[in-house]
Amino acid sequence: MKISVDGKEIFALSETQKKVIQNDILSEIFEEDMHRRLQYILIHKYEECFKRLKLEWEPKLSQNGVKMVPTDPDELAELIFKQPNYKNRSQRDKI
Repeated sequence: MKISVDGKEIFALSETQKKVIQNDILSEIFEEDMHRRLQYILIHKYEECFKRLKLEWEPKLSQNGVKMVPTDPDELAELIFKQPNYKNRSQRDKI
């Protein structure tokens, strides 16, 4: 099983590794289960990062004079990213 993102292979399970996992997970649902687990990990990471972003930026948006904030998470994130004082992790670490 190979895991790729944007056409680039990032990880591969050997046949032996797959068999070890299938000792606990039905082989009939193995691929579906692996897809579900990978999706869960990425969605969970997104949700946790979004919580921290929102918690940090709600008071900053108010200080920046923003009167209304969207309830849609993607729209809120985009509003935050457009703020002149927003810096992503790489930009903050350069300081």
